[in-house]
Amino acid sequence: MKTQQFVIIGLGRFGSSLGLQLMDMGCEVLGIDRDEDVVEEMSEHLTHVVVGDATDEQLLRSIGVRNMDCGIVAIGDDIQMSILAAILLKELGIKTVVAKAISKLHGRALEKLGVDRIVYPERDMGVRVAHQLVTPNLLDYLQLSKDYTIAELNVPECLNGKTLSELNTRTRFGCSIVAIHTSNGVLIAPTAMDKLHRDDIMVIIGTNDNIGRFEEEVVNR
Repeated sequence: MKTQQFVIIGLGRFGSSLGLQLMDMGCEVLGIDRDEDVVEEMSEHLTHVVVGDATDEQLLRSIGVRNMDCGIVAIGDDIQMSILAAILLKELGIKTVVAKAISKLHGRALEKLGVDRIVYPERDMGVRVAHQLVTPNLLDYLQLSKDYTIAELNVPECLNGKTLSELNTRTRFGCSIVAIHTSNGVLIAPTAMDKLHRDDIMVIIGTNDNIGRFEEEVVNR
């Protein structure tokens, strides 16, 4: 399988963190930033790094950006540069362009430019932390849409030894346990007779309201 290649424009906290994670996942990452110190710091961690202006089309062409599988605009404090960089990546023919937005207006502008995916790191992290603070058993939270969510929940003592059939979450709450992380590995698509054990992690999918009822009436009781 061909190694996936990414270009990240802007190596601030978000861009650097994303680049390091992609490298850990076996991808190749080209990083671009105007700050020489930042580029030097990341030079030992990414596949290749370049000091330069991401709105310089000639520069982007010369370093082979058009051959990348995905372009990520991670510029956080300069909306104009973010928009211009996104335009250039689209014009260069990169198949997938992802961009960080710092406001709803910024996000709408990027959307109108045809950016394939827009991320709001600060907002999304705030939502996840808020849910984790309010729900002690919640480990992680991913909103799939306005209505649907996937959540990871610690199995509490009260559910130790219970089968999924006994819980009957689909009928009672309209949500489904789609995986269980156990000490022996991950059980995907568990059956009705599979049991939960304390300190397992259950992965549950459903509407926000239904998962909320499940947490309130079962997990946090």
